[in-house]
Amino acid sequence: MAINIFLAILVTSLATFLSRFLGFISSVKIKETSKLFRWFNCLAYSTLAAVIARTVIFPVGVLEEATYLSIFLIVILSLIIFFISKKNYVYPTIFSALGMALLNNWL
Repeated sequence: MAINIFLAILVTSLATFLSRFLGFISSVKIKETSKLFRWFNCLAYSTLAAVIARTVIFPVGVLEEATYLSIFLIVILSLIIFFISKKNYVYPTIFSALGMALLNNWL
């Protein structure tokens, strides 16, 4: 079991760093104002939005035990914290993890 976890971490790390490295190499020739760059940016944000929506609407694992009320409450509060903290990702991420843990035990 431990070797499978190690292999999963290794493969996902290699895939992540390989894609970042290839992005770094190809970014020299792509202008930030180009249509191709904007298309990839839109694609990345839409994929992220789809993953978040799927996680909120169809929770899996431990989140299956959470009520929709607690999930939506944490999402709304995390968005508020995101905008109050001047679009910092750290604070809403920490808040959402702690908030879900606390709300899941209380509701």
